[in-house]
Amino acid sequence: MSTLEKLPVTVITGFLGSGKTTLVRNLIQNPQGKRLAVIVNEFGDVGVDGEILKSCAIPDCPAENILELANGCICCTVADDFIPTIEALMQLEPRPEHILIETSGLALPKPLLKAFDWPDIRSKITVDGVIALADAEAVADGRFAPNVAAVDAQREADEGLDHETPLSEVFEDQVACADIVLLTKPDLAGPEGVAKAREIVLKEAPRPLPIVEMAEGEVDPRVILGLEAAAEDDMEARPSHHDGHHDHEHDDFESVVIDIPEQSDPAAFAAKIEKMAKDQNILRVKGYAAVAGKPMRLLVQAVGARVRHQFDRPWKPEEARQGRMVVIAEHDDVNVDAIRAALVD
Repeated sequence: MSTLEKLPVTVITGFLGSGKTTLVRNLIQNPQGKRLAVIVNEFGDVGVDGEILKSCAIPDCPAENILELANGCICCTVADDFIPTIEALMQLEPRPEHILIETSGLALPKPLLKAFDWPDIRSKITVDGVIALADAEAVADGRFAPNVAAVDAQREADEGLDHETPLSEVFEDQVACADIVLLTKPDLAGPEGVAKAREIVLKEAPRPLPIVEMAEGEVDPRVILGLEAAAEDDMEARPSHHDGHHDHEHDDFESVVIDIPEQSDPAAFAAKIEKMAKDQNILRVKGYAAVAGKPMRLLVQAVGARVRHQFDRPWKPEEARQGRMVVIAEHDDVNVDAIRAALVD
């Protein structure tokens, strides 16, 4: 059976808040006539991204074709979650013509690629390509080190010093595994920031990679779908910090779920999140809130101290108007009581 006869899968990876869900949403709405299916992998137990995507399902990608894995990183739950999910999608009628996998922002893509070597699915599917998203402003600002100036000074004094942080390793592994890199939010980075981010990505890439700017998740699907990379057969060209390890842990990161009371002012709530992110060194916040007197649900997404909020849909009649936020930080920075106090009090 040739690669072209296998069901193509595109893996969409990228750091927290880089714009993966926005990209997938736009692909769902512009499928180029293909029947799509989507697997969303959440870090934490609140399916925010899957809910966003299901709200924009269309006939070529109905809601039943959008499945969530919320039990942790895909690459850590291959046998229990990932393989059965792939098999379930392949049994749908009509069968999907292309599967999109949106990984957690903390996921390492290479262990996921190794899952495609499992006998049960290797003859049936192929990795059409790995698409890595990188926030141009964040990359240009060097946010993968806790104190860039201090790291640069230490590096200058001792070139052999291991100065990497867990965040930098995640970023580097995602770039190293990619077939194409999308630089997102170029408007926030500006021309100089985009140029710097491009330089950083090229420096980290183990081989020449195409780099494309993308704003608001809009990119011609022909640029990223149909790459026919067969990435599962090209593992040696995709080095990882975790090569040689049988598994990996996510002990470097922790997610906390906080129930949120009804809010009176969305802007004031966003300001609370911004302050908490700065005070507690928070990486990511995402979730929902109810606003007094408003029939619509407030969707909140934050990357560091950059907070976005919008009303996304009406509360359903059977739903409790209960707000809930997922807060992600490096393990050593998590103070659950301080996070809860900042959001609830």
